[in-house]
Amino acid sequence: MSDGTLLVKGKKVTGFSNAEEKLAELDNYVPFLTETELVNRGAIYQKAPEPWAAFAVEDGRLISGQNPASGGAVAELLIKALKKSA
Repeated sequence: MSDGTLLVKGKKVTGFSNAEEKLAELDNYVPFLTETELVNRGAIYQKAPEPWAAFAVEDGRLISGQNPASGGAVAELLIKALKKSA
């Protein structure tokens, strides 16, 4: 942010879970795990109860999806947010 704080600090967000990274066998190739890094940067990380389930989170104007299956859930939150602001 312009004041030097991180965008995700104190915000509800989601992204690939550590379990999904391991199931996809990416944990040995990526430089960091998304879930771990978001938590380390102060995010309020949330995830679906099961890996690969569609899951999206909205916190103000920040909308995030957990994985590729979450595209529809992200779109629904985005459309809802756009209708609110219209």
